[in-house]
Amino acid sequence: MNKYILALDQGTTSSRAILFDKQGKVISLKQQEFTQIFPQPGWVEHDPAEIWLSQLTTAKLVMSAANVTSEEIAAIGISNQRETTVIWNIETGIPIYNAIVWQDRRTADIIDKLKQAGLADTFKQKTGLVLDAYFSGTKIKWILDNVPNARTLAKEGKLAFGTIDTWLIWNLSNKRNHVTDESNASRTLLFNIHTGAWDEELLKILDIPREILPKIVPSSGVIAEASSGLFGSRIPIAGVAGDQQAATFGNLCLKPGMVKNTYGTGCFLLMNTGETSQLSQNNLLTTVGWNINGKRTYCLEGSVFIGGAVTQWIRDGLTFIHDSSEIEQLATSVPDNGGVVMVPAFAGLGAPYWDQYARGSILGITRGTTSAHIARAALESIAFQVADLVNAMQNDSKQTLSALRVDGGACRNNFLMQFQADILNTVVERPECLELTALGAAYLAGIAVGFWQSTDELESVWRIEKRFEPNMSNNTREKLLHMWHKAVKLSCNWIES
Repeated sequence: MNKYILALDQGTTSSRAILFDKQGKVISLKQQEFTQIFPQPGWVEHDPAEIWLSQLTTAKLVMSAANVTSEEIAAIGISNQRETTVIWNIETGIPIYNAIVWQDRRTADIIDKLKQAGLADTFKQKTGLVLDAYFSGTKIKWILDNVPNARTLAKEGKLAFGTIDTWLIWNLSNKRNHVTDESNASRTLLFNIHTGAWDEELLKILDIPREILPKIVPSSGVIAEASSGLFGSRIPIAGVAGDQQAATFGNLCLKPGMVKNTYGTGCFLLMNTGETSQLSQNNLLTTVGWNINGKRTYCLEGSVFIGGAVTQWIRDGLTFIHDSSEIEQLATSVPDNGGVVMVPAFAGLGAPYWDQYARGSILGITRGTTSAHIARAALESIAFQVADLVNAMQNDSKQTLSALRVDGGACRNNFLMQFQADILNTVVERPECLELTALGAAYLAGIAVGFWQSTDELESVWRIEKRFEPNMSNNTREKLLHMWHKAVKLSCNWIES
């Protein structure tokens, strides 16, 4: 009866549910956007109840649309936006504050104090992360410090913290399971990536009680069951990974040296480094990719905060287009960027700069500049940021990138993928199935329950849809990169600390 895997792909702007068959093909997909909350500049929040409802709704809709019952689903796999932080009352199940989103910058001052105290190296050595407001640890501290009665409730054992995977599993399991996997735990500033446990020293530094943290479980394995009250019968929850680690697994970057980039709201470049954790000398992150059967796989990661989100801004902020898909036609209506360079540092700059005080800029504007030039510069900015990550990763790993595997909504844009190949001078491989985040979660769940027998079987499922070969002169490439780096320098440290 087990014909399908149900993947829940909980992202930054929408919740999606996808049914995959044994060939890794999408049988049914449903998506629901939810509210983005901006209480003040630099703050980004979500309503955790709305996230849960949107995710449950899409799961039910996808089953209904395909006429699939819970008995036909072998397992549920979950991928999720990472670092986004929820704290809730375990007696009522109600969050004590909105989810603070990974993009949120309100804890920049806490980060500055930690750096001034000389703690950056302590955190990097234990967690593989740089000190930045991006991660969950300072968000947890902020909620506990600023929500009335929060610390009292925490001491009484009445609060639970979770990233979005934890929040979903808690609700799916009818409050029976408070868990997270290592890939998500490794994004909190609280998890020791070498010991595989929450770190007492880091908890003490941030004044976070151990009691509110979830139990750490494998990325692949039956870790909970979805309640029969939700779907008609219980379904094993057997795979969970942060969205970028899930996408790396979905792209089958299973061997050391393999690299993928996801073009989502942000961009995330990950290189599999195997069972060895490699600390970056170029401001990249060391993160846990996944843990299967007690075997931990590490990755080097570079994060771009604003990737596909720049297209949303062109659509919603500047209203140059009505639909995100229209940006390619607008951008290619001009032969080049007309000298315009955009740095989309709307939420600061991620790797390799890690400048939380950088802000967005559009430079090189003249009377001849049109909306098409700005749209083209916006798309080019995505590829430029990825090129910076690839350069840092090659310097760290001492390996030259042979090909870049891609996924995420923005990689459907042929202009962007060709420009990425050109600016990297490297082949870009786009797979047939672009739902790699969800597919990775499905793979992790499917392997755990025997739906797929091995990663070798998965290799037969993954296929390339299009290869983009570089076709740009070295002179043009060097000139474009020079202008980009000049623009980045001007955008850095714009908001004075």
